[in-house]
Amino acid sequence: MIKGHGDDAYRYGKKMKANFSSNVYNKVNIEGLKAHLCKCMNEIGSYPEPEPYSLEAKLAIIKDLNSKEVCVTNGATEAIYLIAQAFRGADTAILQPTFSEYADACLIHGHNVSSIFSLPDKKESYLLSEEIQTLWLCNPNNPTGKVYDIDRLQMVIEHNPKVCFIIDQSYEFFTFAKTFSAKEAASFPNLFLLHSMTKRYAIPGLRLGYITGNPALLQRLRNHRMPWSVNQLAIEAGLFFLDNPQEAPINLHAYLEETKRLRSNLKSLGIEVLETQTHFMLASLCKGKASELKDYLAKEHGILIRDASNFEGLDERFFRVATQTPKENDLLVAAISQWIDN
Repeated sequence: MIKGHGDDAYRYGKKMKANFSSNVYNKVNIEGLKAHLCKCMNEIGSYPEPEPYSLEAKLAIIKDLNSKEVCVTNGATEAIYLIAQAFRGADTAILQPTFSEYADACLIHGHNVSSIFSLPDKKESYLLSEEIQTLWLCNPNNPTGKVYDIDRLQMVIEHNPKVCFIIDQSYEFFTFAKTFSAKEAASFPNLFLLHSMTKRYAIPGLRLGYITGNPALLQRLRNHRMPWSVNQLAIEAGLFFLDNPQEAPINLHAYLEETKRLRSNLKSLGIEVLETQTHFMLASLCKGKASELKDYLAKEHGILIRDASNFEGLDERFFRVATQTPKENDLLVAAISQWIDN
């Protein structure tokens, strides 16, 4: 793992008033989950299931899948490293700019990693380079907020049957754009679909995610999975949310409307902000460095943003923010305005 991920308030030795650096929206009410986990505390005295069978079975029922088409993991990050391990030594392409853990995991497991910056289209017969064996992409993409057209994705997957596609849909619940369903993922022989309960329910400390896909592909991962990788409280949290779908609701329409307002206000400061189809956005300063802005906001205002200059293809001007409450968003805009004026 490289330095420079979000949520690094520890670097400043103080508690932040507002955190825009992480893409987890932590303003949801999870008091019901907390009460449930308190009741489950006695269970930490025993080992959890070697593999999270109960949670996989329940997810399969809800997603209309066979349980062999679901693999629950210790966050989407374990899924990323499991896939990289299962395809050790592959010629791998990553659609950039995107989350650095894909490349980190692949390099640890001896992949020959290359970057691409667009997907082939109809003019190119949707064909990838013949050398590519696995291709990774994030959808909605971190850090740009872009959602790739699902019809084009399907054509690329179908026209490259020898390529294993890994699509990280950790932010699928934070967009109205169409993404693949778990059922659709399982119908492809060459597609892993990554899902994050961590992101959806704002429980990053519990680490909970899952993969959906073809049973043969998932079995290849299970051959490498460490026993007891998902702890008992995480399993209980997953079961709780599946049994209580009304818990931790997010008014997505209102949230994305607030995202539009924040983007507009940042643009009014002369900052270039890319279009986004989710709750976070990538911005670029006209002058100055994102690292300087980050330090100023943290030290002077107790506000944390994500310096995005270490994403491949981006430079020192780029930063990323995830929409928070209207009050916090206004504080951010006012603080950046002060930095620009100084």
